[in-house]
Amino acid sequence: MIGKRTAIALLLVLLVLSLGLVSCSKKDASMTQETVVGYAPKLDPNTSCSITVAGHYSNFEALEAEFNRFAQYYPNVKMTYVYMDGYSKSGSRILSTALAGSEAPDIFFTYPYIYDWVDGKEIADASENLAGVVDLSCVRSALLRKEQDGSILSVPVYTTTYGMMVNEDIFAKEKIAVPRTYSELIAACEALKKAGYEYPILCYSKGSDLLYPLFYPYFCAQIKGNEKALEDLNGMKDGAGEYMRSAMELTADFMGRGFINLEECSKLANNYEAVILRFFEGDVPMMLASGNTVSGTEKREAKSEAFTAHPFRYSFHPVPSTEEGGYFINTISVGFGVNKNSRNLEMANEFMRFLVSTEELNLMAMAKRMVTPCVDMSLDSVYAPFQNLDEKHFINMSDFGLEDKPASQVSKAGLQVALGNMTVSEAVAAFGSIQ
Repeated sequence: MIGKRTAIALLLVLLVLSLGLVSCSKKDASMTQETVVGYAPKLDPNTSCSITVAGHYSNFEALEAEFNRFAQYYPNVKMTYVYMDGYSKSGSRILSTALAGSEAPDIFFTYPYIYDWVDGKEIADASENLAGVVDLSCVRSALLRKEQDGSILSVPVYTTTYGMMVNEDIFAKEKIAVPRTYSELIAACEALKKAGYEYPILCYSKGSDLLYPLFYPYFCAQIKGNEKALEDLNGMKDGAGEYMRSAMELTADFMGRGFINLEECSKLANNYEAVILRFFEGDVPMMLASGNTVSGTEKREAKSEAFTAHPFRYSFHPVPSTEEGGYFINTISVGFGVNKNSRNLEMANEFMRFLVSTEELNLMAMAKRMVTPCVDMSLDSVYAPFQNLDEKHFINMSDFGLEDKPASQVSKAGLQVALGNMTVSEAVAAFGSIQ
């Protein structure tokens, strides 16, 4: 694992150095074509202005690296990333208020649900139509949300998925194969218990997603392409809960086998750093998680005394919920929108033109250890197991069609069944009113 990361880091260094040599050796028009394939600046290279990008990340080194690369073309443009507290899907007016303010950001984080907020229309009204402004051909088309008039108000920058982190050294030590089917998952957990790992799987803290990476991708696979199911679920129709019965049965079956210690899960302070550091203790064979958690692993290896003292190989796998394997359920984690009222709109659009390319987006994904939105899905080695899934096991949530309300009910139902607060039939019957 360490060797692969080192190799990737060296390749990135060599890439940056080669780009630097090109930019320093010759400052003519040919440089623009060589540095970033497909990108050619449209504005005066002496343009001087400031561009602010606002979002919820406390820091954003991957984006700052892009600022530095953009400076090869526009050295007098000051690019700044600003953390905005309270940036969430709670329906707060923080973003819309900021966009209407005197110091509004030029570019801002977007999410799949952002235009469904109570102030979503105000955000949409303040968003630049990026269709025709940015070449979007490198982005998977299913990830692009089109408004009724055909406009595209945001571009995905990062996507994520759900799965399980696997301590490969434990499996190698115990001579157990990493499971690829549900029966293999059960057999692996039983073998690990016999080997002394009382609870082979750790999950997010109680009261959060818990078994979500197991049952939700499975649920989506059961209704994929079923227009009647989507219509009933989105309409919250009576009896629509039946569509999630098999997913709830999967949840009940797995939780009934005693592979997860809920009390141990409840000790985790959060689903990010606390989860990662607990996994790095080295005694957890498998940890259910999202790609958003995985994105923080590499940076936290050095923060873990246990991992520093005894490093091990780890990777991220689909949770095998069927005898055909698991699913790659892909959803947008973060996108970028442009403030159409920006005082420097041309330059904000120019930065987006630069950023939205296979080269830049894949570099950002690699730096953040997230899943790229590009057609060319060059994944970090930690995600390698997902590359073995066939197309029928790939579910793109951007064009899936399930709305937030029924999706939330399925999530809540799975949690209640996992915690033992509801039976499968009770959860199915309560669909639409589960708290």
